[in-house]
Amino acid sequence: MQVIESIVTQAAGIAATRRDIHAHPELCFEELRTAELIAQKLTDWGIPVHRGLGRTGVVGIVRQGTSGRAIGLRADMDALPMQEFNSFAHASVHAGKMHACGHDGHVAMLLAAAQHFATERHFDGTVYLIFQPAEEGGGGAREMIKDGLFEQFPMQAVFGMHNWPGAPVGRFAVSAGPVMASSNEFKITLRGKGGHAAMPHKALDPIPAACQLVQAFQTIVSRNKKPVDAGVISVTMVHAGEATNVIPDSCELQGTVRTFTLEVLDLIERRMEEITQHTALAFELECEFEFVRNYPPTVNSTHEAEFARQVMAGIVGAGQVDEQEPTMGAEDFSYMLQALPGAYCFIANGEGAHRSMGHGAGPCMLHNASYDFNDELIPLGATYWVRLAEAWLGSEED
Repeated sequence: MQVIESIVTQAAGIAATRRDIHAHPELCFEELRTAELIAQKLTDWGIPVHRGLGRTGVVGIVRQGTSGRAIGLRADMDALPMQEFNSFAHASVHAGKMHACGHDGHVAMLLAAAQHFATERHFDGTVYLIFQPAEEGGGGAREMIKDGLFEQFPMQAVFGMHNWPGAPVGRFAVSAGPVMASSNEFKITLRGKGGHAAMPHKALDPIPAACQLVQAFQTIVSRNKKPVDAGVISVTMVHAGEATNVIPDSCELQGTVRTFTLEVLDLIERRMEEITQHTALAFELECEFEFVRNYPPTVNSTHEAEFARQVMAGIVGAGQVDEQEPTMGAEDFSYMLQALPGAYCFIANGEGAHRSMGHGAGPCMLHNASYDFNDELIPLGATYWVRLAEAWLGSEED
């Protein structure tokens, strides 16, 4: 493993910063303390800072030479609205808030790279260090783009990275094409006429229609879309009724839809609405159908994914760089990849042995109350960022 020695030397200080961020988690668009900490570090290292894109976003500007080429490196900053089970020294001090997805570690790896760039810049061009708010449902990437991220800081490509528990430290994964799914929500309300449960013929019962919808939606997956296309429809909430002997007036269904392409998403949304309307009509009910598209699919461009793979191979060896298995989880880095070429990769976070005394009883998995980022990743992740920027800005590609 060819990590940069100076980054290894400085890793303990960056790990302390990571643990400070972990202890003080902030939710979507509330990352004021985190942004201030990042901006102060960059300023102390002599790196110019721009603030305020996407409300709390921070962009560090590292320039060297005269080339107009530029690359963007992105880390997310926000935490999750969940209670931490860990009790170690850097556990969250804010009830109901936790860095359970490792965004504190993502910030740390990019800060470690920034600290290296403060004294070592073996490239000709510009590296933009993008510290993004509100990945966990707020669409912070979209908001930074709306505020002019790519107009104010023009770059040819943008790259992101997420820690991935369950594989040994020292491994990466990257692939071209879809690597994370679109995230979408639906809410369906069926309205009938309530009545006595012993006299259903005098009511218009929404419950049988709701049950039929839950089953019928799965035929979209099995019979409407191509079998080789991925898609998930999950009804996760059903709300109706208040008493066992009362037929309710209405029933509400909510859930999520995940796809790797917008074409499949269009198909699923259209068929869900058609099935809802016609099922309601068959049961003499009224219906309301709401479908909200949150994050689009995260799709890596071919050239940039292969470029990242070669950089990783130079650090850990080709045998340690895996094909990226697509996941139905979602990621708002997708908005950046809709705007520019780039690649989103995974860096292995280990299997949990790094956690110190005081960790919770659960596994060290993402969005788990016993999770903690593995600080052993900091030198490796930072080395990847540095070598990627050096290679990109040293190439002759446009």
